Amino acid sequence: MSAERRVVRPTVGVFDRQLGPERGPSGEPSTNDFQVFELSRIIDLLATGFDAVPEPIPGRPDYRVLIAAGTIVSRYAVTAQLMPDDSIELVQLDIDDAW
Repeated sequence: MSAERRVVRPTVGVFDRQLGPERGPSGEPSTNDFQVFELSRIIDLLATGFDAVPEPIPGRPDYRVLIAAGTIVSRYAVTAQLMPDDSIELVQLDIDDAW
C-alpha cells in the first residue's frame, strides 16, 4: 500500500534569496541548477514523508524543516508549511554555500 502523496509547490522567489539566475564565477549553482538537480528529490521527500520531517516550532505541526545533503550543494534546509487544503508550500531555503 502506498503512502498518501501531497501536492508540494515552492513559493515565489524561494530559491532566489541565495541563488542567482546564472552560475557564479566559482561554480556556484544557479536557481535553475538547483531546481533541476535538487527540487524533485525535495518534492518527493515532502510529498510522501512530511509528517516524519522534524517540527522546528513546538506546537506548530504545520511547519517542518527538511535538512539533507544535496547533489550540487553540500547541504540544504527547506522550511515547508502544510496548508489548509493539505498541500505543502516550500517557504524558505537555506543552502550551505561552502562551494
